[in-house]
Amino acid sequence: MIVDLDKFLAEGRCYWAELEAALERLGGGAAGRLDLPAAQRFHYLYERTAADLARLETFASAPAVRQYLESLVSRAYCQIHEARAFRLRLAPLRWLGGTLPRTFRRHARAFALSAAVTLVGAAFGAFAFAVDPEAKDAIVPFRQLLERPSGRVAREESRRADHLAGHKATGAAMYMHNNISVSLRAMALGMTWGVGTVAMLFYNGVLLGLISADYVADGQAVFLLGWLLPHGATEIPAILLAGQAGLVLGGAMIGWGSRLGLRRRLRAVGPDLVTLAGGVALLLVWAGIVEAFFSQYHEPVLPYAVKIVFGAAQLVALTLYLALAGRGGAAAGTAPPVETRP
Repeated sequence: MIVDLDKFLAEGRCYWAELEAALERLGGGAAGRLDLPAAQRFHYLYERTAADLARLETFASAPAVRQYLESLVSRAYCQIHEARAFRLRLAPLRWLGGTLPRTFRRHARAFALSAAVTLVGAAFGAFAFAVDPEAKDAIVPFRQLLERPSGRVAREESRRADHLAGHKATGAAMYMHNNISVSLRAMALGMTWGVGTVAMLFYNGVLLGLISADYVADGQAVFLLGWLLPHGATEIPAILLAGQAGLVLGGAMIGWGSRLGLRRRLRAVGPDLVTLAGGVALLLVWAGIVEAFFSQYHEPVLPYAVKIVFGAAQLVALTLYLALAGRGGAAAGTAPPVETRP
């Protein structure tokens, strides 16, 4: 029961105004979605305002205030219980500039583990080659990489004409297909509780380490950098991102520290997995284009220094993008947190 109407209005007005401001933000559509803390605050404001309305019903005067609160409560009720059909809104720039890098950073530990497994595999591959150079015959699946590096370099550098004329598009499509299929397997194998993802990352690392050790031991380190870095600056991170997604999926399968059921855990990580898969696809499409149109040209046609600088610039740009993009603003698809008052 209200004893002092003026005191009642003074105490409730700030909460009513906050609820009204939240309703105005929610009226903005996709840009007005609430994150979890803001949704909890909104529900609290709705319940408090509804309780104030119930108390005001026992007070004969203040019909304008009653009408105002009835409007707020009805609008808030509709927002909480609405059943609007979901409409897909394509916002590629918002996704690329915010959603993707934020998703990557949210699962940074999974990416670090993906990179660590690959590095351990690379160290093992280099060690296996140092102990037994013939090991590459059993490990490397690509015939063109089984020959002596200096022989391949001499053959590549002897070409003067555009030996890829008429075949660049076909080559780019082949590289994209191979790399995307490897990445999709790395992600999908997360369903094996992450074991398959770890195995694939380790094997890719072994190949990278063994081939690198082979070329370095034969004195072809500069050729190796000029050959791999232009497309590898995005291809290798893309495979690590795929491993990251696979490990996130594996973590959801295992469910350490979570009381949720398997279905709810998978549903929770689903949007992030789709986002990471989209990022992997974009990087690998670019890597395939670079590999076909740029990486396959060597000195004297294309100086190695140019190729190395190009690859290094890509790697720096990608690192800065994943580390810094999307910081400082409200998350895409969420509204700024509702201001709270004591």
